[in-house]
Amino acid sequence: MFQTIVNAFKIKDVRRKILITIALIFVYRLGCYIPVPGVTAFDGLNEFTFLQLMSAVSGGALQSGTFFAMGIGPYINASIIIQLLTVGIPALERLSKQGEEGRRKINAYTRILTLILAIAQAIGILVAFNSGAGVNLNALFGDEGFGRFLSFAFLVIVYTAGATLTMWLGERITDYGVSNGISLLIFAGILSTAGSAILGLLGQLGNPDLAMNATWTLIGFVVAAIVIFGAIVAVNAAERKIPVQYAKQVKGRKMYGGQSTHIPIKVNASGVMPLIFSFAILSFPDLIMNLFGVKENWWTQNVGTGTWIYTVILCVLILFFSYFYNQMQFNPDDISKSIQGNGGFIPGTRPGKPTADYLRRVSNRITLFGAIFLAALALIPSLVFKAIGGDSLVNVFSATGLLIIVSVALEFEQALQSQIMMKNYKGFLK
Repeated sequence: MFQTIVNAFKIKDVRRKILITIALIFVYRLGCYIPVPGVTAFDGLNEFTFLQLMSAVSGGALQSGTFFAMGIGPYINASIIIQLLTVGIPALERLSKQGEEGRRKINAYTRILTLILAIAQAIGILVAFNSGAGVNLNALFGDEGFGRFLSFAFLVIVYTAGATLTMWLGERITDYGVSNGISLLIFAGILSTAGSAILGLLGQLGNPDLAMNATWTLIGFVVAAIVIFGAIVAVNAAERKIPVQYAKQVKGRKMYGGQSTHIPIKVNASGVMPLIFSFAILSFPDLIMNLFGVKENWWTQNVGTGTWIYTVILCVLILFFSYFYNQMQFNPDDISKSIQGNGGFIPGTRPGKPTADYLRRVSNRITLFGAIFLAALALIPSLVFKAIGGDSLVNVFSATGLLIIVSVALEFEQALQSQIMMKNYKGFLK
């Protein structure tokens, strides 16, 4: 990784893209510290599990109530919804297959949906905090009546503008920088929150009463993080290679085919999406009840975080969404037709439907192991960090946060290597 960065800085064009990426990320982090008029701070985040995750992803901007409080959340939700609708709506499915023009239209729909979700999310968050989380909203246009309405509307507009500007920064990183801009913004937010939590533990080392406990917590955290990161990297890189043999074909005076290749099927092909969907669905009822000021309710007591029912439902949802995303990304019938159309076959399997059935059986078996890994990852890290006393690290290094950190780091390295190889090829041709 470090050698790749060193090599990248030796190439002028790649170095310029890296500097643009760093500059845009700096602008994003600067916006996370710009205060919003009329808002002092958001207290009581512990009452909202879903908002804790949003605050960790935004680098603590949500808890501080700053300009980029919502971060990139509305854009992520809009992208997920559009992906799901692409499967169910034929018109969107046709657009997704129309190349660059189709992708441009889908991106336009995603931006419009992002704006709508940002408005709804800003209203929901302000209502939630104002109803019972100890927020201090200083009315800008009066404390009652129409003045209070104007104050609320102003805050909704400001936070919607912040979410839209965050989306724009992410797209500019993708266009002019390195790797996927949206992923890098999430990565920067999580690392910022993690850095604050670790600095808090380091600050306890100067207190004689807390120094010993903080030392063992930091040691346990480093060991646990190395083990968990290693496991994530190993599973993310794991794949099953299905061999494919292409028969030799004689066309005119030339012979084509006769090559061997393989179809890679990743163990964790769906990435972090099953976790995001599962946590969002389980947190949604609790969030809605808190919006209306209902603190003690049946859902929180019986299906809340930490209960055995919550654990069972979470594992079932992760399993379901793992298979759902696998069906979206991997179509055995289309792959089988493509192999057969190009004169290929899988050794030991007849072309056509037997090949599709074989690919489907292998894919389902591998997806099961990937889903079990995600379920374990959703439960084990939080238990480990709680056991070592790092309660402040539980939300930062949750299953979603851990997967995002590792996935984005690997994606960034691959993007840098691609840029370096592209420049080397151009230099060779010149």
